[in-house]
Amino acid sequence: MTAAHPLRVTLKLATSLDGRIALANGQSQWITGPEARGQVHRLRAEHDAILTGIGTVLADDPQLSARPNGVVSGDQPQRVVMDSRLRMPADAAMLTGTPVWVFHACDASYGFANAKLIQTEADEAGRVCFKAVLDTLRSKGVKSVMIEAGAEIAGSAIRSGLVTHIEWFRAPMLIGAEGIACIAGLGLEELALAPTFQRISVRACGADLWETYQRG
Repeated sequence: MTAAHPLRVTLKLATSLDGRIALANGQSQWITGPEARGQVHRLRAEHDAILTGIGTVLADDPQLSARPNGVVSGDQPQRVVMDSRLRMPADAAMLTGTPVWVFHACDASYGFANAKLIQTEADEAGRVCFKAVLDTLRSKGVKSVMIEAGAEIAGSAIRSGLVTHIEWFRAPMLIGAEGIACIAGLGLEELALAPTFQRISVRACGADLWETYQRG
C-alpha cells in the first residue's frame, strides 16, 4: 500500500501585537500594511490550495486569488471553503474565476454556479471536520494548503495537530482583550499540552513584523 504524501499546512495570521484580528465590532481592514498583504499574495501563489471558512466569506467577501503583481494571472491555487450549512451567497466574490470547492456537512438541495459541493463528515458540533477536509484534499493530489480564516477554523486547525507551518504578520498596534483573538480556544488544562512551534525566521515587512514558524 502506498503511503499518503505529506501535506504542508500553513496557517497565515495577520494580527495586532497582542494577537487580535479585529476590533470587537468586527472591523479588521487593514491591520497589517501593504507590504504584508503583498507577501500574502506571494505565499498564496506558492500553495496548491487556499482554505477559508464561510464566516470570512460573509464578513469580508474575499476573492482569495493570488495577485503577487496586483493582477490575477498564471496558475491559481485551488480555493476551498468550509461551509457546514451552505450559507455561501450566490453573488460571493469567490464564485468567479476557477471553480471553488465548498465542503459542507448538510444535505444539499441546490448548488452554486462555479462551485463544486463536497459533502463530508461533521465534528461533534455539527461543523465540517477539518481533518476530513484535509484528507479529501490530499486524495485529490493537493500537497500544500494555506489557511486564511477566522479564529474558529484556526483553532480547529491547531487542535487537529496537522498545521506544519505558521506565517504570522504582526502590526505595531495594540487592540486589547475586547478584540477578536486570532485562534479560538484550544481547551488546554496543562501547559505541557500546548502545541509548540519553532521560529525559523523573523524579519521586517514594511512597518510590520513577519515571523515564520515550523511545527516542533
